[in-house]
Amino acid sequence: MEGTKVEKPYVLHFITPAKNASPFDVNMAYDAGYDAIAQYTNVQLSEVTGLVQDAIFSRGPRGVWRTGMLIGGRDVDLAMDMLETAKKSMVPPFEISVFADPSGAFTTSAAMMARVEQLLTKYYGGTLQGRKVSIFGATGPVGGCTAVIASKYGATVEMVAHRALSDVVEKAEAYNKRYGTNIQCVDGSTDELKTKILATSDVALCCAAAGVRVLTIDQMKTSKTLKVVADVNAVPPTGAEGVGVMADGVLIEGTQIYGIGALAIGNIKYQTQQRLFKKMLEGQSHVYIDFITAFELARKDLV
Repeated sequence: MEGTKVEKPYVLHFITPAKNASPFDVNMAYDAGYDAIAQYTNVQLSEVTGLVQDAIFSRGPRGVWRTGMLIGGRDVDLAMDMLETAKKSMVPPFEISVFADPSGAFTTSAAMMARVEQLLTKYYGGTLQGRKVSIFGATGPVGGCTAVIASKYGATVEMVAHRALSDVVEKAEAYNKRYGTNIQCVDGSTDELKTKILATSDVALCCAAAGVRVLTIDQMKTSKTLKVVADVNAVPPTGAEGVGVMADGVLIEGTQIYGIGALAIGNIKYQTQQRLFKKMLEGQSHVYIDFITAFELARKDLV
């Protein structure tokens, strides 16, 4: 109709240092409401400013509110560096929302920690504050993000080494320096050492590679403090024996420990990622989203 104002489409610019953009994230963004998704692969940190400024200056004051950027890849630190560079590249009032979620690690870790905290609150009358959280498979992106979240929200955090302790120490020191956390490290290279770790843990998180059995029921049973075990591995064998992939806060057989399985975590992760995309689409103000932002949203949704 003549005289009718046509709104600009919602455009998401998906940048990733990887060879390919994640089809999962592309589908999620379309389902959330983006009209078009442009993909940029093999992106270097030095290229982020140019891409951001091309995006913000090409659409005008109204169009910039209908423009967003997603940062992918597999490296948590690089994703955070790209997010920080993107923020510094904005020229008010030309600013867009930016969402970092490398390999889905940010939303996965946020979902897991939000559900863990919900169970602690429901059954033990407290949040993460003052709990001891032990993370197995701690050097991966999900393990690292959960370590930072737990520490930032008051837990005593141990990253457990399954091979060389020095590898985990290096990661923990980097996180502590960057995020102001106090993450500790511990040797968990044998079954006996794992049992010793669980003996004083409130929460155990299994974030190891797919198909790797990390904890057994017998090891869990020996602990008189363990309250929640969460596992992000859906590939048999699961990371935590007795925790089914669909387990969503149910007692592990023969114990008084609550288990959270990979698909239950994945369901919360999916909802969180959708909500964050929709937050970007609202256009009320630009937002910058990392794993702390994702955790805050996930825990709010689970209240």
